[in-house]
Amino acid sequence: MSRANRVVAPRPPRPSSPTSPHPVGTRPPVFSPTHPEHNLSELIQDAREAALDGDMGPPEPSDYHALRGRLEAARASLPPVYREAFYQPFLSALDGLGPMGFSQVLQSDPRREGTAALLLDVAHAILQNAEGYERVATDAFQEVVSDLYDGFLSAGDRRGVKPPDRGVIPPLVKWGNPSFGPYTWPVDATSEVLGLEAGVVSLPPANARQGLLAWAALPHEAAGHDVLHADSGLAAELAWAVYARLKAEDLEMLGEYWAERIDETASDVLGILNMGPTAGLGLVGYFRGLNAAWGGEPRLRSEGPAGDSHPADLLRGYLAAATVSKLQFTGRQGWTRLIEQQVEEDRADVVLAGEPVSLEKARLSAGFVAEVIVTHRAAALEGHALGQIQNWRDADQTRVARLSQRLLSGPPELPGALVEGTYAAHLVAAAIEAALVKGAAVRPIHARMVRLLKQMHDANPSWGPLFIRHRGNAIPHRAYMPRKG
Repeated sequence: MSRANRVVAPRPPRPSSPTSPHPVGTRPPVFSPTHPEHNLSELIQDAREAALDGDMGPPEPSDYHALRGRLEAARASLPPVYREAFYQPFLSALDGLGPMGFSQVLQSDPRREGTAALLLDVAHAILQNAEGYERVATDAFQEVVSDLYDGFLSAGDRRGVKPPDRGVIPPLVKWGNPSFGPYTWPVDATSEVLGLEAGVVSLPPANARQGLLAWAALPHEAAGHDVLHADSGLAAELAWAVYARLKAEDLEMLGEYWAERIDETASDVLGILNMGPTAGLGLVGYFRGLNAAWGGEPRLRSEGPAGDSHPADLLRGYLAAATVSKLQFTGRQGWTRLIEQQVEEDRADVVLAGEPVSLEKARLSAGFVAEVIVTHRAAALEGHALGQIQNWRDADQTRVARLSQRLLSGPPELPGALVEGTYAAHLVAAAIEAALVKGAAVRPIHARMVRLLKQMHDANPSWGPLFIRHRGNAIPHRAYMPRKG
């Protein structure tokens, strides 16, 4: 991870909160992927309960005139870059529709799966921020999405790579549509339909307070789909590279299967490059929780229907393990084995697009796919590989371990450990690691994470009065770096 540094003034140590599980003078445990005991089953149950929560979020703003008035009042709530690239184009599109056109769009999409859903989600993204819906959690959510997007698209991380063709500012966030789970409208959709310059990322409202593993899915959306769709031709190029590699390995049928699902496949890989191994293990646990909530067992599915744009769960688990093995931190093998062990627990006969496939070939293909997506030097990226632009290193993992201890001890505010070089992705990864410690209470950790993310958002210059597209762009370029100490 190579984002520009953010400096937060250190604070003196504070005594532990009365509700802290670890009294003053004791050191909270650190999660180890090689330890035989962990808390993944509790995280899965937390994900299941969140998925069963029926909270729909704010009602849809379906009255044109009321919506238009609320949007006028919301103008000042957005920073300048979003007013220009998101708010004003949406207002213009809405004025172009008028009351009759707006009503026709809503009537044409009664299930809210197409253009009406997009229109309403964009409105929600503006209004929820302006009107204070889940204010603390919304700002926390926005900070994570901004950080993940910034990790691939800021000037500091794309040295030698031209700016993306579209969508150079992070998506806005909103809550709603719990039956959809986490999802995004990438910038190519918002720009084509409404003329916007940013996408929208959504989470179910319950995830503001429970379902920590859903936050591990955010890199798949904001550092995956939204990044892929910001650079024209990148997804198609990766699809061809994956197909060619598997065909060369005498796995052509699997090459076709993965290539046809490159958007979801590459998004899994991109998410792990940006948030590290917890994003991989988190997806395994999250899928289990969703499957349990939707009437099945808490297991990964081994069947991938032809009409599903996602690879089968089991293959995604193998892909996660293979991607973690390509990361640049020294503890990657322990995490790789842990994820592989979890996937192996759910092994079953694999059927992809109606065709039985050997489990060993499926696992082998996932390894090749991960290698291609991480290392392929894409023409769309001026000959650079995704793994060059973003990766997970020892400094990231060390920081996450320290932060996880602070989350276990219940810091009441942004602690002194969150100083230079800590980002939202670190904090979410740390929350998941803390919750993986055997016996840890998941929801208090979730709540602490949200509070600290909110504090980070309050210090984010992109959400201040200046016109800053990425906080990673607002860094000095020094002629010489003095040594500290």
